[in-house]
Amino acid sequence: MKVILASASPRRRELLASVFDEFECIPSDVEENVPCEIPAEQSAEFLAVKKAAHIAENHREALVIGCDTIVVFNGIVYGKPTDESDAKRMLTELSGNTHKVITGVCLFYNGRSLSFSEETEVEFYPLSDEDIESYVRTGSPMDKAGAYGIQDKGLLPAKRIYGDYFNVVGLPTARLKREAERFLRLFE
Repeated sequence: MKVILASASPRRRELLASVFDEFECIPSDVEENVPCEIPAEQSAEFLAVKKAAHIAENHREALVIGCDTIVVFNGIVYGKPTDESDAKRMLTELSGNTHKVITGVCLFYNGRSLSFSEETEVEFYPLSDEDIESYVRTGSPMDKAGAYGIQDKGLLPAKRIYGDYFNVVGLPTARLKREAERFLRLFE
């Protein structure tokens, strides 16, 4: 069976290789708008469904995997920063606090879908202004929800993680493997 990851993320590509031997990446270019009536904690799954459905329109014979990751702190969604100032603001607000990282995943195959969200809590060490400034200058935070990559050199902000580490990187691989197996059994 052909497997398509509806993402351009190099981190997701690396993680998906632990679940599927072969797959291709076809990034979805849908607008990442979430209706205001969707609760913050459900917005990642909403976007994952939207991305997978978009790619599945032209690839019904493939298992399409859509994903989206958000950071939620005090009920507010922290997506990708708009600029360096926004990245600094996010990191300053997350510093010394605990937030949620939620990855929504959608599996689409042969006109049917299954979606789920995985939530991990991350507690940050307090970050100095110098740490934040130095990290933002690397450019690394600019393509990441919450303006950080837990795996990035230079910042290493996590004091504790409650849940799936790989979820924080961008794809809950252990759960994805199990959900995909369960979903694909429906077509046997």
